[in-house]
Amino acid sequence: MDSRSGNQIREDFLRFFEGKGHRRVHSSSLVPVNDPTLLFTNAGMNQFKDVFLGNERRDYTRAVSSQKCVRAGGKHNDLENVGFTRRHHTFFEMLGNFSFGDYFKKDAIAYAWELLTSNHDHCFGIDPSRLYVTIFEGDAKVPRDDEAEKFWIEIGVPKERIFGMGAKDNFWQMGDTGPCGPCSEIFYDMGVEAAEEAGVDKPFPLDDQRYVEVWNLVFMQFDRSSDGTLTPLPKPSIDTGMGLERIAAVLQGVLSNFETDLFTPLISRAEKLVEYDDRSIGSINAFMNVQEVEAYQRRSEASLRIIADHARAATFLISDGVNPANEGRGYVLRKILRRGIRHGRLLGQEKPFMHEMVFAVRDEMQVAYPELKETAERVAKVVLAEEQQFARVMETGSKKWDALIDEHREAQRVRFIQFVQSLELKHHRPLLTFAKEPAANRTGSQGPFIDQYLEGITIANIGRELPQEDAKQAIGFLHVIKGEPISGLKAFHIFETFGMPLDFMVDAARDAGIAFDMEGFERAKAEEQQRARASWKGGSQKSAAPVYRELAKTEFEGYSTLRVDGAKVLALVASGIGVPELKAGELGEVVLDATSFYADSGGQVGDVGWLYSGDHNLVVAEVSGATKPVQGVFAHKVRANQTIAVGDRVDTVVDAATRVATTRNHTGTHLLHAALREVLGKHVKQAGSLNDATRLRFDFSHFAGVAEEELREVEEIVNRQVMANSKVETLVDVPIDVAVNELGAMALFGEKYGEKVRVVTIGGPGGFSTELCGGIHTGATGEIGLVKIVGEGSVSSGVRRVEAVSGTGALDEFRRDFDVARVVGAFVGSGSGSSVESLTPAEALRARITAQEEEMKKLRRELDAVRMKSASASLSDAGASAVEVKGVKVLAQRVDGVEKAQMRELVDSLRIKLGSGVVVLGAAVDGKVSLIVGVTKDLTARVQAGKIVGQLAAQVGGKGGGRPDLAEAGGSDVGSLDSALQGAAEVVGGLLG
Repeated sequence: MDSRSGNQIREDFLRFFEGKGHRRVHSSSLVPVNDPTLLFTNAGMNQFKDVFLGNERRDYTRAVSSQKCVRAGGKHNDLENVGFTRRHHTFFEMLGNFSFGDYFKKDAIAYAWELLTSNHDHCFGIDPSRLYVTIFEGDAKVPRDDEAEKFWIEIGVPKERIFGMGAKDNFWQMGDTGPCGPCSEIFYDMGVEAAEEAGVDKPFPLDDQRYVEVWNLVFMQFDRSSDGTLTPLPKPSIDTGMGLERIAAVLQGVLSNFETDLFTPLISRAEKLVEYDDRSIGSINAFMNVQEVEAYQRRSEASLRIIADHARAATFLISDGVNPANEGRGYVLRKILRRGIRHGRLLGQEKPFMHEMVFAVRDEMQVAYPELKETAERVAKVVLAEEQQFARVMETGSKKWDALIDEHREAQRVRFIQFVQSLELKHHRPLLTFAKEPAANRTGSQGPFIDQYLEGITIANIGRELPQEDAKQAIGFLHVIKGEPISGLKAFHIFETFGMPLDFMVDAARDAGIAFDMEGFERAKAEEQQRARASWKGGSQKSAAPVYRELAKTEFEGYSTLRVDGAKVLALVASGIGVPELKAGELGEVVLDATSFYADSGGQVGDVGWLYSGDHNLVVAEVSGATKPVQGVFAHKVRANQTIAVGDRVDTVVDAATRVATTRNHTGTHLLHAALREVLGKHVKQAGSLNDATRLRFDFSHFAGVAEEELREVEEIVNRQVMANSKVETLVDVPIDVAVNELGAMALFGEKYGEKVRVVTIGGPGGFSTELCGGIHTGATGEIGLVKIVGEGSVSSGVRRVEAVSGTGALDEFRRDFDVARVVGAFVGSGSGSSVESLTPAEALRARITAQEEEMKKLRRELDAVRMKSASASLSDAGASAVEVKGVKVLAQRVDGVEKAQMRELVDSLRIKLGSGVVVLGAAVDGKVSLIVGVTKDLTARVQAGKIVGQLAAQVGGKGGGRPDLAEAGGSDVGSLDSALQGAAEVVGGLLG
């Protein structure tokens, strides 16, 4: 058994390949950049996809990384298996080495074998006799990979340990088109003790549990076209993937990934947080036998593994900017979190605990991912809020679900009773008695209803009072109704109305021994069109049109100039299809070999302007924006003013005023970001932004509303920087390690960075603001003019949004404020006394409004008193106005203008005056009817207020109810109020019988 920790194994892998000339590349975000087909980053090659496709070039041809990955939705969905198998995870780390047209099969195989089997520094020293290798066995299009087999044999792998496998396992492709090729997988023999069937010794590859794939070497050597044709790539490449958790299990000599030191501390922490003690399992249920106790223990251990795994996934996802939501990535995160929380509840922990697991994850993984030190506090708050919200969901939704379960079981029981009665045999009496008795009343009974019936039939009746043939019929019928699923339509109603998670209902139904009608659930969901499925909505989006992928890169010159002359039209695109020309009036996109137009990126919108003809005189097209459909290719969105064709030369001219206004707002976001971190705390991170010519919008991680005084302080800090006219400096081609670790630059959520980056500093590196940014900025902060915050609010759980304006936008805002202040000043007046004159217009208006509200409250109280006095006076002779019905006094009166609270007081007063009787009051207020009925306590056994008011309400177009002694109702038919009151005595008489 190797003594290396998971952290050491990761580091050894990276160092081994650094020693082979590979560049160590940081793990990319779990949120894929510019790839709508992926829900989450799920493989090490994701961040190199554009390099493999030829859309991006880097200054190295060999790379090594440890990539954080999540597989919990869409095509790669391991969520439901997690915790119940040895090797499935939602979050995992993928170790990989990559070659971009440099070395190929021979070196890749040699490196892999050396790392795995050698005892040199940073190698793993695995016994070669426990390793097996697979190669592609070939098909109709691609021959057997004899080349790979040859290289494996050359490094010492016996031929009998090399196995040919089909395309499903050993041919890899990036998509329907593009790079693809055969692969070799390396397997480790965990030993017969890991076999699927205990003690059964099966040869490779017949036992998936015993023989574990630890490394996959992908040989990308073909380019697949849309018609399926495979063309050899001019520069074949290498993409490999090794699961850190799997290789840790191998090296640490354990059968399950969850037994490695990557998980055991987390599982131990989970045990403490949920107060789990396996020594007490046997006492949980006195009716459990040994097998049931063991099954319960297995489920409990699975729950602990689920909590540990899901805590890792949630911590990293939230740290990378994903927040719980009802769709897309946020919905998958919510599902992961709630599944973890639910398994804590299954272990008996009803209180929030999952947020504490965040700190356990931080403590275990901060060496490899130091950003967790900074984000853990914020992540824990997001998780705690989700736990609290889920608790509210469970409180209401669980009751509804339990009621649906009971309803389903009762329906089964009733059907069974009807079936037994239909037998019409004298022998059915014991069975019928058994079926009619509620299962909850049966001492010591275990399991779902139907299982109890089956047990009762087979044990109590066969061979005794019930003939065997009849018993068989009953058992057969029970099996039929046992297989009937719970209503998918009703389950969807609980899901939609109360937020009860689908996976909870499915699992709860399974635990109850009831099938779940998933088809009916999905049908109901589709009909209502209320929610999307738990898959990434971007998955249906198309990647960039093929025409863009074939183009040369656009040279962007817009950092230093607003105009580029003589740019060549490389392509024209209309509706996603390349066209030879755009005619006057047509909309499309123009790709040029050079441009001054900035394209949408980093929150800054693309420039607007014009394309001029080659003679510099005529406007060929108006440009409404620019994007980058693939890395490095700029597509200008245009409306043609005259015909423009591929090969034409044009001048790109950016609208200077719009560009300047946009850059003011962009630089303003950098100031705002730094100021928010200074005021609210270092947990604040950008979660999105939008900078155009009119305003800036900045989303950031923070868990509470920003107080008015905090916003004021942020605004003051920002404008102090503006007035200081600090230099805005851009450093280009800075190695990302230097930028982040030495200059302290902040990397922003959702952005993609290469090995060389642009760093924008305000106040110098390490000064007020230092960020990685590819956008365009002012030369100094003074050019911004002024920044005015105009709004703050919530975007989603744990994400806030601030909106602001700068430059002339700020001036317009102040003009509007001044106009309001002038109106306020005129309204408040200058002759209101010295105390008011010393106030600002806003303070004076607030004081005036407060005074008027107090005056209105006083007048309202006086008016209520007058109304009450008037109503009381009109009812002073209540006893004389009452009529007697069957020995009961009934008083019915109309009291218009009296509020409900006052009507209640009048009812109480009138009941006292009557001594014994029924009081009915009705009022018309604002076109609506109010009714209230009071019954003295001595009469509630004979007649109830709720029944009286119900009948009266029906006459005025309403309904109501209440206690036996007091009930209220409303209605909409004011014209029928008098007749309803006149008929009150008759209603009471009818109820008295």
